[in-house]
Amino acid sequence: MGDAAAWVTSSAEETRALAEALGRAAQAGDVLLLEGPLGAGKTCFTQGLARGLGVTTPVRSPTFVLVTQHHGRLTLAHVDLYRVEGTGSLDDLGLDECRDGAVLAVEWGEKLDGRMDDALVVTLAEDGADRRRIEARARGARGRAWLEAWTQGAVAR
Repeated sequence: MGDAAAWVTSSAEETRALAEALGRAAQAGDVLLLEGPLGAGKTCFTQGLARGLGVTTPVRSPTFVLVTQHHGRLTLAHVDLYRVEGTGSLDDLGLDECRDGAVLAVEWGEKLDGRMDDALVVTLAEDGADRRRIEARARGARGRAWLEAWTQGAVAR
């Protein structure tokens, strides 16, 4: 296994199922940075991640709240940075505290610009009608271990 992997999904449910395998491999303190344009499937991916964490409450984009928490096997701290401008606003969010005992999933993760050095970066892109190209890059030791566990779990299904 290396520091990167890629998949193509053909439906929203396939995207959720792939992300569910990632949720099953998650540990407290894991950080997922989701990147991609509007409509690429970041929230859909987070819904699958939540399912893998045993979350039963609906997961929606937290665009106006910025951070929402969902409880399951592990707590999911779901963050949306779409409307956040400037580094001062990022500092006020307390993202390091959000990840304590939880899995932190950050939509528009590119706005963190290197603030999370041990993370998994997942980039989603439209690849036709319902198709999504999903690329994952690991940062740091835990990012690599999580990616490896995910790819093994995704293949085993």
